[in-house]
Amino acid sequence: MLLAHRVAAALVGFVLVVGLAACGAGDSGEGVDADKLVVYSGRQEQLVGPLIERFERSTGIDVSVRYGNTAQLAAQLLEEGDRTNVDVYFAQDGGALGALAKAGRLEVLPEPVLTRVPARFRADDGRWVGTSGRARVIVYDPKQVAEADVPDSVFDLVDPKWKGKVGISPSNASFEAFVTAIRVLRGDEAARQWLRGMKANDVQTFDNNVLVLNAAEDGQIALGLINHYYWYEQVAEEGLDKVPARLKFLPGGDPGALINVAGVGVLRGSDRAEAAQRFVDFLLSAEAQRFFADETKEYPLVPGTPPPTGVPALEKLQSPEIDLSDLDTLERTLGMIEEAGLT
Repeated sequence: MLLAHRVAAALVGFVLVVGLAACGAGDSGEGVDADKLVVYSGRQEQLVGPLIERFERSTGIDVSVRYGNTAQLAAQLLEEGDRTNVDVYFAQDGGALGALAKAGRLEVLPEPVLTRVPARFRADDGRWVGTSGRARVIVYDPKQVAEADVPDSVFDLVDPKWKGKVGISPSNASFEAFVTAIRVLRGDEAARQWLRGMKANDVQTFDNNVLVLNAAEDGQIALGLINHYYWYEQVAEEGLDKVPARLKFLPGGDPGALINVAGVGVLRGSDRAEAAQRFVDFLLSAEAQRFFADETKEYPLVPGTPPPTGVPALEKLQSPEIDLSDLDTLERTLGMIEEAGLT
């Protein structure tokens, strides 16, 4: 795929939508009911649809949701600008929310809402708040690698001893956010060299995290980079004895230990600001936080809600210190991944 097309697909949004808007043939918020609370969700319907239905039942507020790719929805909201009829943006990652906040498209949330979540999981300027968290981990095949021999850093994966034995999903949004974190924490050159080193070390590429997990279970790879909840979801469904792969949470603030968040923001100028705020409140409620822990196996971010069964406590993870809003420079990351030959 050409770099220009890849970047456009991820950041500029749907060509058809932009083209229709330019011709005056399309409306902002196409496909949603503007008489209801309008939510753009970068989270999949199968994951959060039941939770949004709970919100409707508990509040009596009708919601019209458009589901899609987080980056593409953010790009469309930037394109729509003040014309948008969208009230709430429910994003898969902090970087997309950061892009909208920096463009002045999100309202500042009330202080009592923001302070329900630890500072590192919300915007410094108060324009978005995290709703659930996920940790990057290394999944490994214990038949090929002893736990003690699993690397402590993603930078060790370029060692020739791992040649052809590591799996990644370079087109996955979480992988792209992780590479962006390397850029923010260590600089562009460090990220570029790591990507090139992975390519030179014959890294195995897959379309998504589930396939990386499956490859580790089948012995196709020895190590893989995924989010923690894929493994925990499978264990919950099949039982630990049926899932041969194991996880390692990386120590020492390594970029491979990044904790990213799903989060939410209210669009500036919303005509349904009160209902939008109730939606944000609901996502931080005990009911919703338990939903994330029990159903999606993500970390609840409001203190006091237990994490999923068997998952290390959030405060015990040695994640890097990073402003998640700074993960908004995705275009440069996509260029590096493309230039390294990984897509």
